[in-house]
Amino acid sequence: MSVFKYEKDQDGIVTITMDMTGPVNAVNEEFEGVMSETVARLEDESDLSGVVFASAKQTFFAGGDLNVILAMQPGQEKEVFDNVEKLKDMFRRLEKLPVPVVAAINGAALGGGFELCLSCNHRIAWEDKSVEIGLPEVQLGLMPGAGGVVRLTHLLGLQGALPFLLEAKKVRGAKAKEVGFVHETVAELEQLVPRAKAWILENKDDPQASIQPWDSKGHKIPGGNIMNPKIAQVALVAPQMLRQKARGLMPAPESILETAVEAITSGFDAAQRVESRKFAALATSPQAKNMISTLFFQLNEVNAGSSRPQGIDTSKVKKVGVIGAGMMGQGIAYVAAKVGIEVVLKDMSMEAAEKGKAYSEKLLDKAISRGRSDETKKAQLLNLIHPTDKNEDLAGCDLVVEAVFEDMGLKHKITKDLEPQLADGGVWASNTSSLPITQLAEASDKPENFIGLHFFSPVDKMPLVEIICGDKTSDETLAKGFDFVQQIKKTPIVVNDKVGFFTGRAFAAQLNEAAQMLSDGIDPIRIDNLGKAVGMPIGPLAINDEVSLSLLVKVRKAHLESGLIKLEDDKYPEAWALRETLVHEYNRGGRYHGDGGYFDYTDEGKVLWPKLREMYFKPEVNEAVDNQDIKDRLLFSCVIETLNCLEEGVLRTVADANIGSIFGIGAPPWTGGYLQFINTYGLERFINRCDELSERYGDRFKAPAMVAEKLAAGELFN
Repeated sequence: MSVFKYEKDQDGIVTITMDMTGPVNAVNEEFEGVMSETVARLEDESDLSGVVFASAKQTFFAGGDLNVILAMQPGQEKEVFDNVEKLKDMFRRLEKLPVPVVAAINGAALGGGFELCLSCNHRIAWEDKSVEIGLPEVQLGLMPGAGGVVRLTHLLGLQGALPFLLEAKKVRGAKAKEVGFVHETVAELEQLVPRAKAWILENKDDPQASIQPWDSKGHKIPGGNIMNPKIAQVALVAPQMLRQKARGLMPAPESILETAVEAITSGFDAAQRVESRKFAALATSPQAKNMISTLFFQLNEVNAGSSRPQGIDTSKVKKVGVIGAGMMGQGIAYVAAKVGIEVVLKDMSMEAAEKGKAYSEKLLDKAISRGRSDETKKAQLLNLIHPTDKNEDLAGCDLVVEAVFEDMGLKHKITKDLEPQLADGGVWASNTSSLPITQLAEASDKPENFIGLHFFSPVDKMPLVEIICGDKTSDETLAKGFDFVQQIKKTPIVVNDKVGFFTGRAFAAQLNEAAQMLSDGIDPIRIDNLGKAVGMPIGPLAINDEVSLSLLVKVRKAHLESGLIKLEDDKYPEAWALRETLVHEYNRGGRYHGDGGYFDYTDEGKVLWPKLREMYFKPEVNEAVDNQDIKDRLLFSCVIETLNCLEEGVLRTVADANIGSIFGIGAPPWTGGYLQFINTYGLERFINRCDELSERYGDRFKAPAMVAEKLAAGELFN
């Protein structure tokens, strides 16, 4: 039996119900074979009045098989080109049939799935939240390859199509109709195929019903083609703006833009061939390999619970206590209430607790002003947050998240005083970014129920939570913590206990290396600019100002005094001496502390603190260090520290390392995360480059032994 069910009714309408092998319909070898047969059969049909494409799956069509793309290697570009040209030919023959073709979209139609829909004359979607439509390939370092860029540009115009192509915007229901992705929607799933057939019959006497807009006589691209002065200006300026944003690190957005411009410049079929060539180049690129590996396969692995203990029932938190209504606590309260959890937000005073709740009100007012919420939803969420200064209000909480300052003594006292308020079997969590969970749990009567939940700021925007297991944390507690993180719509990674855990250590390595370079005499503006050239959202010195120089100095001092770290183990003594000088002698604590940090901050923006160059800049050193060394020092410092965490057992899996580095600490997406980066950079090449850097800048750049072990075994970091 074919995986495409082919049924012709008494009206001459053929319904093709796609039910491919596996959980979803996808572009793969099976699809190519059956689609070719189906199109040929349709071309040979007699008394054909129309065609409906439907799906027997919950999704309409999931797009390309990423396993196939991942297997493509440099040198196979011609093979990729030929394959997408065959697919394009089938879609082109489909839209050239002399009868109307309708897509009956019952579920998600993304990537290649939407490209199939765009090859149909009419698109009808079920108005349900599960029906998501778009071309999100750019998120994985790719571009639409089966005509998506060219068709969407012809359909919506250059300015209309680019946001969907470059920003991977996806739409549902009425919005899909509004933007022109579909022509109509139906309220009930059962209406979908009947409505598709009815449309065919309603338009049986209209010859235009079977002709695509771009094949119609006199077709004009919305907004105009390249001859329109306004569009020509967009085509001229857009590449410059895109390069400023992507910094030349991500070839996919540039390829998409170039193809879209080609679509408004040359003929439809010529632009299709350009799209094929550019897709072939991207499919074999290291950026696509990195992003597909991590942001699709490994992300799915993490979200599916690969780090969650098996055999333990899923749990839901009904009431959570949040201790500390400051920046972190107020964010945690908001994301918990947003999913319907009752929140007790406790601080030392009612005034402080109320101020913490006001943060949620501010976020909701902003959402309302943008049309993303309403007063009813605002009231419902705020009613779930109960500010208090009373310990007893925490009684019966399934989970308590302590979110106070990084002070071991303070956290111990809070645990001893408030842990008894937990419900039976409840979990106590500390939102700490560096203090060992095993030591924090020493204040607990039930250390097996104690865990670390490291949130990132701002909590409402950052997608990651780093879960830290102490020596005595039970599997049941880990499972509950994992379930809570997913309950609040965050991505969980799980690590073992050590000062700084994983994300703190990898993040600090880059900041320390930047400070070290400044101490060496390298121009601070050059350091920040080259940090951005690697793919950092802002330069490393500016980031250090944001997180606070004074806070880092204070935390390090506390760690040294408590014996958590030793001075003789410090890899960056000059960097720390520089920071301490700035904080203690010049009151340069960071953007929000003292008189500024590396930079001065005014209403007009930030400018370098003039005395910084005077104190540290050495022209002869600056000239002797080339740009690539600076970029590699910033990137490799994070990669090496990630390897150290894996080697020491702090990291449990490669997937957690890659997802954590991108979602938590801003690793450039093109790397696929700090371990995936090594795979496409090349293990031997990585070792050799580390040797070069260590000879010039110190032993901290020596590649950890496990890289050579992987190389000898013929393995990658998977």
